[in-house]
Amino acid sequence: MRADRIFVYGAAAGLAGDRLLGDPRRGHPVAAFGRAAGAVERVLWRDHRGRGALHTAVCAGGAVAAATLAARAVRRSSLASAALTAAATWAVVGGTTLGREATAIGDALAAGDVEAARERLPHLCGRDPQALDEQQIARAVVESVAENTSDAVVGALVWGAVAGVPGLVGFRAVNTLDAMVGHKSPRHRRYGWASARLDDVAGWPGARLTAALAAACGPDPRGAVRAWRADAGKHPSPNAGPVEASFAGALGVRLGGTLSYGGRVEHRPVLGGEGRAVEFGDIGRAVRLSRRVGTLALVVCAGARLTVGALKRRRA
Repeated sequence: MRADRIFVYGAAAGLAGDRLLGDPRRGHPVAAFGRAAGAVERVLWRDHRGRGALHTAVCAGGAVAAATLAARAVRRSSLASAALTAAATWAVVGGTTLGREATAIGDALAAGDVEAARERLPHLCGRDPQALDEQQIARAVVESVAENTSDAVVGALVWGAVAGVPGLVGFRAVNTLDAMVGHKSPRHRRYGWASARLDDVAGWPGARLTAALAAACGPDPRGAVRAWRADAGKHPSPNAGPVEASFAGALGVRLGGTLSYGGRVEHRPVLGGEGRAVEFGDIGRAVRLSRRVGTLALVVCAGARLTVGALKRRRA
């Protein structure tokens, strides 16, 4: 079986596995990677960019090397290669768990149980839930669904199409490192610089594809494109900006504004300024949009991989 078809069959099976099963409840490979990266940080940490770059190289490079060895070990068997691709895809994408967590918070808000929503919010994002009211919680959830559609689904599929199993695993490793050390806390302001910048580079293509697909399959395509063009550049993140702006325009809501991370208050520009304030009912709409975007991303990435493969065979 050709390599392009191996990716297509494996990625489709892996995404289907995520849709049916969600993340494994125990022994999640990403959690194991996080524990290993934490152990490396305890050994290497200094308040220095160079040490942080070494941490990034050791952790991300080690993950890619292990994935490469695994792919080489099964390359003589098309079935085993497709199975490895499916397993890697299932392990690195997290769209179903994202939707479940967001829906649980939306259900709590719908029932008027703001405290329950606050308790669940840390499962989804790193904001201080006690500083948020009902509307702000709903907005935080919609923003997290938008950003994680790119980080937890589309970006991984893009790099899987480019580099197979090492691409899938490498993207998730880089994204996990950014979540662990890439934020601007006093401990990680310098140490996490390399992880944050590498995540910006790795996430660039997936974020633009996510924004484009949200515009293509969202309720208001013109609004999504308008918000993307007008507001994406205002966001401090080069990748979250296009995604959140496109989701805001597609759903007809306003995102951004004041938020709190670990006691640090940020005042971000408003995205989708023509829209209305987010309501708890918009969480379900965002989750449905996220699922559509994930499905279309698989179609686009599979089609691109097959097309490139066909072009290479014609030139050979």
